[in-house]
Amino acid sequence: MKKIVLVVMVLVLAGAIYFAFKGNDDTDVAQFEAPITQPTGSYLTGMRDLQGKVVPMEEDKLVFLNVWATWCGPCNMEMPGIQSLYDKYKDNDKVAFYIVSDEDAATVNPFVERKGYQLPFYQYVGPYPSALDGNAIPRTYIIHKGEIVAQEVGASQWDRPEVHQLIEEKIAEI
Repeated sequence: MKKIVLVVMVLVLAGAIYFAFKGNDDTDVAQFEAPITQPTGSYLTGMRDLQGKVVPMEEDKLVFLNVWATWCGPCNMEMPGIQSLYDKYKDNDKVAFYIVSDEDAATVNPFVERKGYQLPFYQYVGPYPSALDGNAIPRTYIIHKGEIVAQEVGASQWDRPEVHQLIEEKIAEI
């Protein structure tokens, strides 16, 4: 029995080595593709609204950027506070809100409708700029003139007085 196990392990190892070093027959394409590079800065490019239209981030405004997902419990917990903050500043032409998910519109739209949120939801697929990159959600950033002035990883209460004070201070500088 030990000999059979040993033979099987040697065959598996030989197969793994073979496939690891086996060349790709499409070498003319695969070896010359440009590598995917991570964008830099603190703004997203190539973001889309839920109708599929490309939407650039407004870099001349104070930006509130939240990265979330419909399936994320902490994301759902903080969404009412974000709605409250948005309701206060939605008519201020110096502030822009971006509530961003990598989920498609077919997933996000029913969620938004069911919850009754009136927030600017967007889709972003691709590598995040290094300043905004992370593997946890929710992630939230307040960006002013390209600088991240506040960030939070995990759920937070976004309609608290300190957040309003920070936003008011930064609006005064625009």
